[in-house]
Amino acid sequence: MRFQVFLLAFFLGFLPACKQSAVIAPSGTQPAANTLHTPDWAKNAVIYEVNIRQFSKEGTFNACTKELPRIRDLGVDVLWLMPIYPLATTNRKCHDNATTECFGSHYAAIDFEAVNPRYGTMDDFNRLVSEAHRLNMKVILDFVPNHTGWDAKWMKEHPDWYEKGPDGKITDPINSDGTKWGWTDVAQLDFDNPQLREAWMRAHEFWLKNTAIDGFREDVAGAVPTSYWLELRPRLDKIRPVFMLSENEDKGREHFAACFEMNYGWGLHHTIKDVAKGAKPASAIYEHTEKVKSDFGTRGWQMNFTQNHDENSWNGTERELFGAGADCFTALCFTIEGTGLIYNGQEANLDKRLLFFNKDEIDWSGKSRAAFFRTLTDLKHRNRALWNGRHGGPLQKIPTSDDAHVYAFYREKKGDKALCLFNLSGQPVSVSWTSPLLNGQWHDVFAPGQPLVTVKSGETRQLRGYGWLILSNR
Repeated sequence: MRFQVFLLAFFLGFLPACKQSAVIAPSGTQPAANTLHTPDWAKNAVIYEVNIRQFSKEGTFNACTKELPRIRDLGVDVLWLMPIYPLATTNRKCHDNATTECFGSHYAAIDFEAVNPRYGTMDDFNRLVSEAHRLNMKVILDFVPNHTGWDAKWMKEHPDWYEKGPDGKITDPINSDGTKWGWTDVAQLDFDNPQLREAWMRAHEFWLKNTAIDGFREDVAGAVPTSYWLELRPRLDKIRPVFMLSENEDKGREHFAACFEMNYGWGLHHTIKDVAKGAKPASAIYEHTEKVKSDFGTRGWQMNFTQNHDENSWNGTERELFGAGADCFTALCFTIEGTGLIYNGQEANLDKRLLFFNKDEIDWSGKSRAAFFRTLTDLKHRNRALWNGRHGGPLQKIPTSDDAHVYAFYREKKGDKALCLFNLSGQPVSVSWTSPLLNGQWHDVFAPGQPLVTVKSGETRQLRGYGWLILSNR
């Protein structure tokens, strides 16, 4: 989905679906929660997003499969594949003045039980999944339940499954007040139609029955009725346990209760961008994370990121958004509560906005950040304090003498401890931090093999601009 619209939606409490009443159970109360069993492997997993189209010159499953050992070496546990389905040509969007081939949006799919022939065959896809599993990685597919492309199989066979505008014709996505999202390349589905809901559930089941995938990332999940997610999850888990990622934040509590393990940390992302620009103090991060815990409860957790396909294509690269602080803010995303995301190309210091609609291959020749990511993922795997959701330790803010620029916190779980200090400004700081939790000797995660670091509450530390100190007791 295009990020500009989503950003507006975030600040408006998300764009409501055309039939907003469908989000509420018929009785007018929120649907009851499911009994969900999160797969055990998710407790300390790190996720990596793959854009098959841009990942290689070939833009195929087979080209991606060849790179899986390298991705695994980063410490990646979960591959999230952007949509792999055949795409619409009707109303297809392309980038003006682009000299490369136009594919259209990844999210304008026409058949959710097939693979895009440009990417390869179903056998090629299954080999990718098999190799990922051999390397002890999981695979989740990107699904697009809110809409389809205009020449979709469903539109031809079941036009009654789509929303209609005031003129009685199938419409692109609109709000309850009739205003449009601007996504003219896709048509809005009608989740008040029970046949559509059943078809979507069967499409999910198709992939679990015919491939060995491990779960789904659901696009625009907040615009789909929560009652649908409540119906879907038990059907999937009857086939095998799945992992579910919601591209939504504002419905976190009900989504976590109904279907999902993880959602998007959009609020954190916007907050750290503001901190990077100097528009907010570092203390705003703690205010946000406390609100998240209050709003969502403890069942699920968030995906934290400095880049994903929307941010990169529409708003800027890491360097554009975070400048010289890119590594610092990325390290924060991997140590704060939640799961860190690596967007394909970040490990090669990706420094261009990949075209969203046209072919635009990742430049893999940039300076390698593999060791940087490997350090963070290794810490995530071995230190239980940094595990995901309820499996990890709660974040406790450490007061400092400069909370406007410095963010410090402590996490502990079952004897594992982590202590983190981030200078989120570009200027050197001399900062003192105060808490009895600090006292002791620690391993400096980014200085392996060096003598232990002795820390005392009340001491003063020097940090370079965008410098950090990540300490572990093991």
